[in-house]
Amino acid sequence: MSEGKLGEELPNSGGGGFSLTTVSHPIASFRKIPRKPMLLTQWAQTSAEPYGFPPDRGRSRGEKVVRPGMGDIPGRGRAQRRCLNKPGPSENYKLRPEGPTSRGSLAYSKDLEEEKNSAFTWEVKANDRTYNDQFREKAFLCWQRKKYKDNTIHTAKYNFFSFLPLNLYEQFHRMSNVYFLFIIILQGVPEISTLPWFTLFTPFVSLLVIRATRDLVDDIGRHRSDRTVNNRLCQVLVGKSFLWKKWKDLCVGDLVRLHKDNIVPADVLLLASTEPSSLCYVETADIDGETNLKFRQALTVTHHELTSIRNMTSFQGKVVCEEPNSRMHHLMGHLKWEGKKYSLDSGNILLRGCKIRNTDTCYGMVIYAGFDTKIMRNCGKIHLKRTKIDRLMNRLVMLIFVFLVLISMALTLGFRDMVTEFKAKHHYVAEKHVHSVTTESFLNSCSFLILLSVMVPMSTFFTAEFIHLGNSIFINWDVQMYYEPQDMPAKARNTSLSDQLGQVEYVFSDKTGTLTQNIMTFRKCCIDGIVYGPDEEEALRKESPYLWNKFADGKLLFQNARLLGTVRSNEDRMVREFWRLLAICHTVMVQKKDNQLLYQAASPDEEALVTAARNFGYVFLARTQDSITVVELGEERVYQVLAMMDFNSVRKRMSVLVRNPEGSIYLYTKGADIVLFDRLCKKGLEEWTTTEEALMSFAKQTLRTLCLAYKKVDEDTYVEWRQRHQEASALHQNRARALHQVYEEMEQNLQLLGATAIEDRLQDGVLETIQCLKQGNVKVWVLTGDKPETVVNIGFACQLLSEDMLILEEQEIAQVLEAYWESNNNLLSGKGSLKNQLQVKMAMVISGEFLDRLLLSLSKEPRVLVQNVNMDAEESWQEPGERRTDFLQARHTSLRGQTLRTWLGSVGLVPQNKESNTHESPQVRRERAFVELASRCRAVICCRMTPKQKALIVELVKKYQNVVTLAIGDGANDVNMIKTADIGVGLAGKEGTQAVQNSDYMLAQFCFLRRLLLVHGRWSYMRVCKFLRYFIYKTLASMMVQIWFAFYSGFTAQPLYESWFLVLFNLLYTSLPVLYIGLFEQDVSAEQSLELPQLYSAGQKDELFNYWVFLQAFTHGTATSLVNFFMTLWISQGMSEPFSDYQSFAVVVALSGLLSITMEVILITKHWTVLFVLAIVFSLCFYMVITWASQSFWLFNIAPKSFPFLYADRNVLSHPSILLVVLLNVSLNTLPVLALRVSYQAFKKKHPKEEKEAPAEAIAAESLPYLRRESRARRSSYAFSHREGYADLITQGTILQRSPGVNSDTLADHSVPCDAELAPSTNESPWYQRSLSFLGKKRHQHQGKASSESVQPPPQ
Repeated sequence: MSEGKLGEELPNSGGGGFSLTTVSHPIASFRKIPRKPMLLTQWAQTSAEPYGFPPDRGRSRGEKVVRPGMGDIPGRGRAQRRCLNKPGPSENYKLRPEGPTSRGSLAYSKDLEEEKNSAFTWEVKANDRTYNDQFREKAFLCWQRKKYKDNTIHTAKYNFFSFLPLNLYEQFHRMSNVYFLFIIILQGVPEISTLPWFTLFTPFVSLLVIRATRDLVDDIGRHRSDRTVNNRLCQVLVGKSFLWKKWKDLCVGDLVRLHKDNIVPADVLLLASTEPSSLCYVETADIDGETNLKFRQALTVTHHELTSIRNMTSFQGKVVCEEPNSRMHHLMGHLKWEGKKYSLDSGNILLRGCKIRNTDTCYGMVIYAGFDTKIMRNCGKIHLKRTKIDRLMNRLVMLIFVFLVLISMALTLGFRDMVTEFKAKHHYVAEKHVHSVTTESFLNSCSFLILLSVMVPMSTFFTAEFIHLGNSIFINWDVQMYYEPQDMPAKARNTSLSDQLGQVEYVFSDKTGTLTQNIMTFRKCCIDGIVYGPDEEEALRKESPYLWNKFADGKLLFQNARLLGTVRSNEDRMVREFWRLLAICHTVMVQKKDNQLLYQAASPDEEALVTAARNFGYVFLARTQDSITVVELGEERVYQVLAMMDFNSVRKRMSVLVRNPEGSIYLYTKGADIVLFDRLCKKGLEEWTTTEEALMSFAKQTLRTLCLAYKKVDEDTYVEWRQRHQEASALHQNRARALHQVYEEMEQNLQLLGATAIEDRLQDGVLETIQCLKQGNVKVWVLTGDKPETVVNIGFACQLLSEDMLILEEQEIAQVLEAYWESNNNLLSGKGSLKNQLQVKMAMVISGEFLDRLLLSLSKEPRVLVQNVNMDAEESWQEPGERRTDFLQARHTSLRGQTLRTWLGSVGLVPQNKESNTHESPQVRRERAFVELASRCRAVICCRMTPKQKALIVELVKKYQNVVTLAIGDGANDVNMIKTADIGVGLAGKEGTQAVQNSDYMLAQFCFLRRLLLVHGRWSYMRVCKFLRYFIYKTLASMMVQIWFAFYSGFTAQPLYESWFLVLFNLLYTSLPVLYIGLFEQDVSAEQSLELPQLYSAGQKDELFNYWVFLQAFTHGTATSLVNFFMTLWISQGMSEPFSDYQSFAVVVALSGLLSITMEVILITKHWTVLFVLAIVFSLCFYMVITWASQSFWLFNIAPKSFPFLYADRNVLSHPSILLVVLLNVSLNTLPVLALRVSYQAFKKKHPKEEKEAPAEAIAAESLPYLRRESRARRSSYAFSHREGYADLITQGTILQRSPGVNSDTLADHSVPCDAELAPSTNESPWYQRSLSFLGKKRHQHQGKASSESVQPPPQ
């Protein structure tokens, strides 16, 4: 809103003659209404009622909002002026915060008060660092720091001082590290130490160093990235000239000069540019992934005043605006300069990360720098990511520690009894016991803890680090995930998450640049009832068929020899008018570079259509304010533009009224079929029918369609219409409606030309990848800033959505959840729960605005700060929100919602007699209900999402579903989501490297996600689980004998094994087979993993490693230790000679345990290679060689206390009977287990699990009345989602100057009314369905021009 005196009249331009009034403060005029309870259905229907603001569809007839930055008429309020028409007699001002993103309701009056008190506290003065530095904010206690941050960014986790303490803090979150530290402290006490302290301390420090080094290497990469960004150069005004400075040296208030292709270094207020009206074109690919052109506009006052560097130097304006926040496309504030205030909004701001396009030079003032910029506010924090197995191991370590403490206490009780009895019988040695019995018992208990601490061997974690590293390297080496066009392999940037790749249940994906290439291609067309599709592959020419056209760009993939021949013959009038319309009816801008035409369009769809016409010989060459130049088959023709009526979501069409060189006047119109078919002349039913069939076929192929029509206008009709148009343009009240009616008059009795079909090209392999993931029980949710119509169309293209699905929209979701809250139902249990009763194939489509109104507890900003979240990647930059205004469509939606609610109640989905979750707050219940409902859907599509809302969705699923999540994206707007998810995948594409720099894995294409999860992820999970299970088994099998031995050693904590056997058992004797399992084990090949994605579900269900598997391994290991110890003990009682001492007994037990463990690894390994055989052989060789050396006389002579087992193995193994004992032990440990496994596998084959068929298949959406959606909206998604172009900028001369020598009849005003200004039109009624039914009866009579093959859907 412009700020000034009330009633101030702004200058008028052209013939409009209307006056605008302004108000003094953007918040002061908000009307306060007490907060009332509101049902979700009311939330879904209204956006601004809580504060007295009507929804767009209910706006007063005389109310006009001039949209900033959207081609506002000079002098009528540009980007800085948002005003209202003077109200009529019965109309009042109903003011709402305007701007490119003003699309939602304010939430609550309490939050509005917060906004009033705190919003405008950010004051930045231009060219005055001293003034800006005086502002301080509280940092800690009495210490204050500068309020305004510099432009330095730090995305790294550590710095020089914080690395050691922070990394140690993170590492000791692992209970295993705390456990090892505790044991090391105990080992440092000589009275209780059973092993030298350094035997555990050295490997423990090594483990910490390895993990710290890995974290440091990852963080060094972030530091390098930060340094590269901070050291970029830009021109800053210093004194009286612009000098090159580094980005990190920028401060708020600095004036910067940017050139074409420069990246904006901070959030900058645009002051002026070299373009007309100080427009500045930007590309926001690194922010929202969109590559289409957007524009910003400077304030009128700065545009006129700041025309030289001298004026820039003396500029002392002060920007007063809201505090830094995360709302990407919203800003409220004003510029104070020379005693006046000028309103600011996001249409005046260049955000950090934007790239300047098509603008030679622009000037701006930094208002937010560094971490205060909006893109950095949306980046989120770096989370410490840990796998499910890691967290489970934490709990198991605690469980094992408790078990060891209990065992130690039990053994200590035995020791206490033994000592008491010993002292009573042998009183003469009592003086040797220095400590009391209690003290001796305590010390003995600690000794047992140290002795049994090997049950949590440190080698487990050492080996796990190597396994994770190895599996990550295999990902880097996989040539199947190498993308040759960009010379880019896959890369594991985080080496500790590989096993969690095999447990993903939810994939959250961006759309633009992730699923799609953001490239629109012309695929098919229907002209005069004839469908032209691409030629068969064998008919395609090796060289381009458009070489005859010097203007052809060679990029058009569409080839149809028949159509090209018809075009070049120039005999078919309909074909000629079809391509002429595409070359004329648009708002594309053109410029020449290196003798090539470069098109810049408001949307890639328009560019695709104009490019197709260009290649077919109808070349859009140039435009001025009132003319457009087209080269038609080599002949240059200049058309005089008489009127231009742009797209918006209410009109759903665009028209251009032109006078051709011969003097005839033609109207060319393109738009949605449901709009154009009602405006056709009542002739040509055959063409209608064939075109309708073609449209249905295009829609089934998920192509974006547009209908084309035209008519010839006689001179008298035009003169009369021009008069009415000028009168409508001059109105002060109801101007928008009058203009709309005038446009309606002209756009009648059109003649249908045909239809176009554009493909929003998916990335290669996206469809196959999503289908494969769905078969693997992985749910794919799409989170995007794009509009619902566009994303739904992509959902059908990806087969996330299907025709037999019930697609829930916001009002229906609200009604379902409202029914739960009204009945106070327990959402997660009972017969009526969502989980048990949802028996229909459903999908969900929601917007960020709906999410913001629904979920309150996780949002950390005031509601007023997150109100305007209903935004679109394309439209969120400058377009206002668009509301559905068709009354009958709204009624149809209401009927659908009522029917859905009734049906859900009939199947028990809405029970009435359940106890409520009284221990949960309403906000938590609301969140849980929403997540539960969403999780029951086959697909969820979230549109118009901000980066924070994307992260919020991920956080909700993690919080309430307790599943592994994966987020994948390619732009800076995906960074927060990537950081929040358990696994973040960044795509290295055209949209910058922000996503990759903050990701755990880097891929070049979305299709590689299939192999990353189903092959590498599943293998890694299976390997780690098998490794852990085997490690637990072998540790218990060898070390539990220490407990049994304690009963025969007086509970003295004396080790049974030789100390070197204890030290080297996990390090050498059994490490190689374990390492092989962790790195090379495969249950099935990579090809079979991709062919059988159902195998992936084992990781999602935690089948391979859980408490039950741990108990099995524990039991198995304990049984093995019992057999080895007590069988040997029992046999030794009858064989006194070989078992004459405890050392011989220890050797037999140790060898039995080692061979039993080796047999177990041989049995469980499925993927045998030479490496595995070598691992077994080397492990046994290590035991033989080292045992021979450690028991040699030479070492015994040097250190008898360290090598006490002199020739123990040689003495024992020289008796053949001992070998039989060892063989018996190994057989008893192996054969029963082998028999049990074989029997279990046979039983599974004989009695396979009966898979319960998903209940969602039982009921199709067709069985529910009023729930089946028509496909017309989907096939018209282009028109529904198309944003307003540059029509106003063109016709008002904001971009272009009037060409000299043109005697123009251009109308004084060709502005298009905004969506919200138009009420529902009866001419756009849904009676279209009736006409279709009528046409359908005649289809069998009109098959002439459309071949059956061309309109059939592709084979599924």
